[in-house]
Amino acid sequence: MSGSRKLFIKSYGCQMNVYDSYRMADTMAHDGYVETHRPEDADLIVLNTCNIRERAVEKVYSELGRIREMKSAAKQEGRNVLVAVAGCVAQAEGVEIMRRAPVVDLVIGPQNIHRLPDLASRVKRGKAIIDTEFPVEDKFNYLVAPTRTKTRTRGITAFVTVQEGCDKFCTFCVVPYTRGSEVSRPAMKIVEEVDRLTQAGVTEVTLIGQNVNAYHGTGPDGGAWTLARLFERLSKIPEIVRLRYTTSHPRDMSEDLINAHRDLPKLMPFLHLPIQSGSDRVLREMNRRHSRREYLEIISHLRAARPDIAISSDFIVGFPGETDKDFEDTLNLIREIEFASTYSFKYSARPGTGAAELDSQISESVKNERLACLQALTEKQRHAFNESMHGRTLDVLFEKPGRLPGQITGRSPYLQPVQVIAPSHLIGKVMPVRIVNIGSNGLFGEIAITANNSKFCAFATGVA
Repeated sequence: MSGSRKLFIKSYGCQMNVYDSYRMADTMAHDGYVETHRPEDADLIVLNTCNIRERAVEKVYSELGRIREMKSAAKQEGRNVLVAVAGCVAQAEGVEIMRRAPVVDLVIGPQNIHRLPDLASRVKRGKAIIDTEFPVEDKFNYLVAPTRTKTRTRGITAFVTVQEGCDKFCTFCVVPYTRGSEVSRPAMKIVEEVDRLTQAGVTEVTLIGQNVNAYHGTGPDGGAWTLARLFERLSKIPEIVRLRYTTSHPRDMSEDLINAHRDLPKLMPFLHLPIQSGSDRVLREMNRRHSRREYLEIISHLRAARPDIAISSDFIVGFPGETDKDFEDTLNLIREIEFASTYSFKYSARPGTGAAELDSQISESVKNERLACLQALTEKQRHAFNESMHGRTLDVLFEKPGRLPGQITGRSPYLQPVQVIAPSHLIGKVMPVRIVNIGSNGLFGEIAITANNSKFCAFATGVA
């Protein structure tokens, strides 16, 4: 394969982008491209972008500046390097990308990435191309994994997109404009993809979507399946040992999905359920379409169905018009729920969204102060949650070698990294691990020898 063309893809933002990058790599592999981790060696460079926060957008333009120098150096060596910008920045800015960064040859929206091989070929033969129109052909084309190439090993875990787009129109968010309206893949297409992934060694699958729990794909019976019904079907695949999903919207947290956490052992007891604010007034301004009380009721029902479930969430501080009382309401909600982990951000106005037009913008100094206060509280809760694992025995799915010699690393049911000194042939297996120490960003443990696995553990660890 020494004569193969080389492809470099850099992903920004969410798991959806990571998944899209895998799909682009698989699609381009059919055209003879081999992935490289060095952009300097690539014949095609793709930046798969995110448009959620302003700083992320500027990072893309900064990266394009560095790529311009690489492309110029390659040209002096007689190599013609193509540069493509994909993802949500591509969808939102289109022509502006070409204006600000003439180094770019191709701008392609997230719904059109299945066209990448053809578009790259056309760019080579002529001028730059911008393709950000929403597809007019089969609306599911861009959600179907490539079938002409063999699924390549991605490790023990994998993301699978089941739903894309958003109909919620939160006033701070660009997703409905960059990803389009909600569409869901047919259920059996997802089952077929997961089956292919198991053949490549995958044992844990995370179903992803902008509003993944709004999934309503057509089932083999012709009716619409819910996410809970899809999980029920996927849990019957013997090779799959763990199932997860992200990101969810409180409005779509249905009773059958809550019950799935109770009834399906393979569905992990960890849920990321963004609320963004604990203030009803701010939630209305955000157009979240749920109240603080409704969110608390959902958490209560989840904990009744699965007492060991852990919750994570997203928060935005400094939303236009947010008062000290609004912010205190958010802190009080965090104290009441006690999250295992959170993601929190300062509000950043995105052009074209409703909140960007509001006059009551909050100063950066106030945003900084509130973010620091909120993160101090949520970090304390995260640390307390991790500390609660000390002395417990957790099932850990080992994924890869650790940083130290003889060490392997995996994930707990709650997505916490767990480090253990154990042989590498345990990678891919779920083992009971007794947590003996808590680090700043993970857990440390030892294989727990039980009555059920004592002989196996003696063999696995070399302890007779």
